Amino acid sequence: MACPSSVTSVGSPRKSPSKAFSATVTGQKYSTKCSIGQRRRCSILARTEKVAIMKSYGQFCPVAKAAEVFCERWTALILRDLGMGSIHFARLQRGIPLASPTLLSRRLKQLVAEGIVERRRSGTGRSWTYHLTPAGEEFVPVVRALGVWGRRWLRRELADHEIDASLLLWAMERGARHDAFAPRRGVVKLTFSDQPIRKRQYWFVSEKGRTQLCVHDPGYEVNLYVTTTLPDMIYIWRGDLPLARAQEEGLLEITGDGWARRAFPRWLARSGYADVKSQRPDAGILPRRRKIGAIAARLDHIVPT
Repeated sequence: MACPSSVTSVGSPRKSPSKAFSATVTGQKYSTKCSIGQRRRCSILARTEKVAIMKSYGQFCPVAKAAEVFCERWTALILRDLGMGSIHFARLQRGIPLASPTLLSRRLKQLVAEGIVERRRSGTGRSWTYHLTPAGEEFVPVVRALGVWGRRWLRRELADHEIDASLLLWAMERGARHDAFAPRRGVVKLTFSDQPIRKRQYWFVSEKGRTQLCVHDPGYEVNLYVTTTLPDMIYIWRGDLPLARAQEEGLLEITGDGWARRAFPRWLARSGYADVKSQRPDAGILPRRRKIGAIAARLDHIVPT
């Protein structure tokens, strides 16, 4: 099974200046404060010793020490994806598309240095894979608890900067239940009616124990056509918008072969936190959405971008 190409999305994270650094040099950890004029010298020292720079709270408290590792930006998401089975650099990159490859590499080196992640040669010997150590495995329930808390107490309405197609498509590809269509090959065409033409259509091909995302038509017969908006698909995947309700309200259209329609709810593995109930007083209140037909008609005249 092969697709013409796959989805990748790499952005440049915003960098905020920091005056406090800590580093591990020749097995001894220390922290230092650098003025603006000294920062370049500190950076050169760290690079010379081939160590990762991490912020320090300057406390011996175990909570502070653990937070220095866990609370570094992107680290919790890297641990999340490692705990879900992503072991290759490219797969980890897709899970945090706003982190540059350089930053991801730096974080992985930090985690390796702390004994949380182990780097191994791949089967081909030409690349590396990343795996949680016993110390890293103990972070898995911490990450899970963080996700549960987020579902219970944080707002459900999406902010504009959270509407990310690449992250949603990656999550759908990774979580799809490949055997839902077995023994047949299952091809799902997903259309985001609110997106520009060039970013509107995607294909998922499930066969031989795996699901692959294609950004161009793979040339197979489509068994299932799914049409919705990008925000509504995120709400569905997160568990905020039940499939049946989305269809009843005209927010989701599913057409195609009968066997594929019946298998779709099982194939679409929602978020592992989808069944966690919100404890917020505004729980269950989502913004009013336009029906997909009206959105598609409004966008048809837009020049592709």
